[in-house]
Amino acid sequence: MPQIPGGLELVLILAVVILLFGGKKIPELAKGLGQGIKNFKKSVKDDDEVVSTDEPKKVDTKEEVVSNETTKEKQV
Repeated sequence: MPQIPGGLELVLILAVVILLFGGKKIPELAKGLGQGIKNFKKSVKDDDEVVSTDEPKKVDTKEEVVSNETTKEKQV
């Protein structure tokens, strides 16, 4: 089972990230990551709303038959 890095390991990882990307690039990366997460949550919420509205509705077949018969009588 992998262990969670401690304080010294986190500082070392953070230093390597700063060296690789530079101080100016990290806020841009964090902003892009935040926007990506926001868009993902929004799309999941929109998909949930679409699924809930697409549920089939129960139709009473007796009402359909009666309404079709009355429509035919009106046409004659």
